[in-house]
Amino acid sequence: MSDETRIRSAVEADAPVIAAIHLASRAAAMPYLPPQKRNHEQVTRWVLDVVLKECRVWVAVTGAEIDGYAALDGDLLEHLYLRPDARRRGIGTLLLDEVRRHSPAGLSLHVFQQNAEARAFYERHGFTVLELGDGQGNMEKLPDMTLRWTPDAR
Repeated sequence: MSDETRIRSAVEADAPVIAAIHLASRAAAMPYLPPQKRNHEQVTRWVLDVVLKECRVWVAVTGAEIDGYAALDGDLLEHLYLRPDARRRGIGTLLLDEVRRHSPAGLSLHVFQQNAEARAFYERHGFTVLELGDGQGNMEKLPDMTLRWTPDAR
């Protein structure tokens, strides 16, 4: 993990960078997703109007650059995305650790069944499968799964 990376709460001024990370990460890590229909401006508006208002959001910052973000709604990890070039440097773990500090009773999330890398990441961090879904509960209509982390569950 990089000693230079720090986690801080996101602010409105971060919205354009969070939107860019969201779009780039999904395109790089999940090429099986349907083509993105929203442009950067629309995703930035969604970050401002929905993500930052409904979730607690943190960003990982190295130097002056935001490398990734995580958004927590109650005990549901709604988003954890990194810039494609920031992957495999421990930054996702730093963000996940911050989210877990704010969810001492446990944490759930949804992941696409096809997303083997994300599934492996969460498994390494103690998440277990709660439920398999057929995709009817997500916008992409792709099979997904619900994972859960409970402290001391290992």
